[in-house]
Amino acid sequence: MFDFLSLIPGTPAWRRKRLRATMRGYRALKAASRLGVIGEVKHDLTEAPIRDCVGKFSVAVLGAAAGSADLALRQYLLIQLGGVNLNRMLLMAAANPRKSIAYPMPRDWRRIVEQHGFRVSEWRCALYWGAYVFGMWGYGTIRTFRIMLEGLRFGATRKCDGTRYAYFLDLSAANLPSSAERPSHDVVSWYAQWSGRNPAISAVRHGVLSAPRIEVAGLDVSPQKSPLPPLAGGREISAYLRWSLSAIVRSAFDALRGRWWHAVMLSHAAVAAQARHVPDDTLATTYLFHNSGWIYRPLWTYEAERKGSEIVMYFYSTNSEPFKRADGYPPMYYGYRAMNWPRYLVWDDYQADFVGRATAGAAQHDVVGPIWFQGHAEDVPEAPGFSVAVFDVTPTRSSWYRILGLDTEFYVSETVNAFLEHIWQAASQHQGRMLWKRKRNIGRTAHPRYRACAERLGTADNVVLVDPAVSAMKVIEAATVTISLPFTSTALLARQLGKPSVYYDPTGSVQTDDRAAHGIPVLSGPAELDAWLRVQRQGDRPAQR
Repeated sequence: MFDFLSLIPGTPAWRRKRLRATMRGYRALKAASRLGVIGEVKHDLTEAPIRDCVGKFSVAVLGAAAGSADLALRQYLLIQLGGVNLNRMLLMAAANPRKSIAYPMPRDWRRIVEQHGFRVSEWRCALYWGAYVFGMWGYGTIRTFRIMLEGLRFGATRKCDGTRYAYFLDLSAANLPSSAERPSHDVVSWYAQWSGRNPAISAVRHGVLSAPRIEVAGLDVSPQKSPLPPLAGGREISAYLRWSLSAIVRSAFDALRGRWWHAVMLSHAAVAAQARHVPDDTLATTYLFHNSGWIYRPLWTYEAERKGSEIVMYFYSTNSEPFKRADGYPPMYYGYRAMNWPRYLVWDDYQADFVGRATAGAAQHDVVGPIWFQGHAEDVPEAPGFSVAVFDVTPTRSSWYRILGLDTEFYVSETVNAFLEHIWQAASQHQGRMLWKRKRNIGRTAHPRYRACAERLGTADNVVLVDPAVSAMKVIEAATVTISLPFTSTALLARQLGKPSVYYDPTGSVQTDDRAAHGIPVLSGPAELDAWLRVQRQGDRPAQR
């Protein structure tokens, strides 16, 4: 994501001043019961077309994406400029009603921000926006020549053995099989055993270049530098050169007369043109994107789809919706209503309903059950007798959490610490052991009070700490029952494995009929937790003779 604020020079003292301003802004919005205003702004940015651009996109520049260019541009601006940096600017403005926002935004976005009660410095926003457009045009120009240079380095011949392969985007080493001999619960292993995948596919490619080549369930799994093959030969490179010169000149001319959108999208149009100029049979049969990047569908995927490739977005998580309130459901998180992936893989009917609401019923989806994502194959330490698998969400420092612009304070240290301590006390009362797997290790970004709680509980005799890299399914299999913090996906994994599974809300604020629970029971408060564990403990005891 483009970090505009990182380009602004400043001393550490200035950055601390900016942080204090964002914290004051958060407190001001909270005191005025307006914490939801940031979400409202970003919801409107997601929904509202950018009027200057409608009907003015060039097929010559954008190719197959031109028909969806308004939506693609909105998606791109949301990930580039609509993230936490915009949140910071809104919070800093909320700290001082006389302060005007100066941030790179197109004119329509500036009007939306003003409509929500924020002052906007028109001339500074326009100045920053012009600099942003020029910078993106320059980056796009450089990218086109890099693509051509890579083609020249590749050579004039191309070997294509006809292998039908799937390509996974944006994976890390933790998302790959740890070995060919020992099964693990990663997304590639899931795909290898999934009965719904294209049977013609015999290989899987990914971008983790340090990973070794292995075979999983008959699939050849190996790294590939890019999802797209490089240009090869004089014909492909010369055709690409003609396109690039035309696109560079046209986007510059358009930007000078106020038609900025081609300059902003030039770098991604360059990759789309690469996909357009390579042979069809060199592309992957299926491209798979995960839901961490749910907002933006790259321009090159429109070209790949036109050439016969399948474009799939899969959910490795089900925690995608805001909590239900006493007065009903709030709007979706920003960006979901702008999704336009051709096909979605979802866990269950609840998630299928979510996708249908996000896309107004226009999307194709397949219910495939839980999708593994990452998890090493190491065994979990033994926990004989009655044991409770516990899955929390690591709370971040307040300074980071508040910048997220959420209107609820649930994933904070007070809630998560109470979640852990209540479960530990109840498990101890019922002579049970606690298998505690933290979601991830984020170091000092985690809240200090949470780290202190973790150190304290970690020394208890009946607490087994499980490395965050270990598969959640391994932990669930080793335990008698599973308790998750609402609404993490581990509760659904446990249900699939036939283990008793609940969500536990120590605050009593979560609505027990919230559709985000996917039908998993929600326990509220220590009394309900104790009663549930008592029933599970009694059911786990051997029958008396």
